[in-house]
Amino acid sequence: MTAVVTLASAARLDHVRRQQARLAGADVERVVVWLDAEEPPALDGAIVLHVPPGAHGMRLAAGRNLGVAEATARGHGLLVLLDADCVPGPNLLAAYAAAAASHQDGLLCGAVTYLAQGVTVEADTDLAALTAPHPARPAPAVGDLVEAAPEEYPLFWSLSFATTPAGWARIGGFDEAYEGYGGEDTDLAFRARDAGAPLVWVGGADAYHQHHPTSSPPWQHLDDILRNGALFHGRWGTWPMTGWLEAFEAAGAVVREGDGTGWRRA
Repeated sequence: MTAVVTLASAARLDHVRRQQARLAGADVERVVVWLDAEEPPALDGAIVLHVPPGAHGMRLAAGRNLGVAEATARGHGLLVLLDADCVPGPNLLAAYAAAAASHQDGLLCGAVTYLAQGVTVEADTDLAALTAPHPARPAPAVGDLVEAAPEEYPLFWSLSFATTPAGWARIGGFDEAYEGYGGEDTDLAFRARDAGAPLVWVGGADAYHQHHPTSSPPWQHLDDILRNGALFHGRWGTWPMTGWLEAFEAAGAVVREGDGTGWRRA
């Protein structure tokens, strides 16, 4: 049996409803974790859990952990995690299930297509015709599985991935010390690498990211990125999200620490 775990908030509620509509006809149990302080709305057919924000913002790591714990307690053997703004492609569930059969303890990742502004996903939208995987990560052909090299683990994105309860237990789940935006997904990938769990690029497990306004670098998350980046550096000896940090630095918003190993607000 398969469970699909999704994080949700009021800001992404329309996206979540479209995602849930795409999943409604599938043989899965849907677990939605609401991250806002307010009580969650009902979502037809889904189990809705609530993880209010912490001192530093939304608790994405804690939310995913709670959703997986609920799905595992209900006896599901395949755990698929999709971000609120992602909808599954027509073969995503089957591709992840096939990959899990041969990689029981793996961290399984499908390609992600970022949909253009103005593309609204309805229940009958032909997603396959829109497929254009983001070029930053491998996108194997349908049916192919490619194990990542050790240096590819930082390319793990938590917006679409799958594993089994055995794989989740081996990795240990997300570190709930991360609050607010950024860092928790790369931390999970590094924990998987340390545990010897393979990161597997799964051909055909396509997800589609629904458009919403963003900024690059994400100025609204500057303090989160500095705080979570420092936490990550303390554990792994390197910083995540360096592209954004360098962009903040170029804009004069942050400066490097005296020893050059980190950043702080200017």
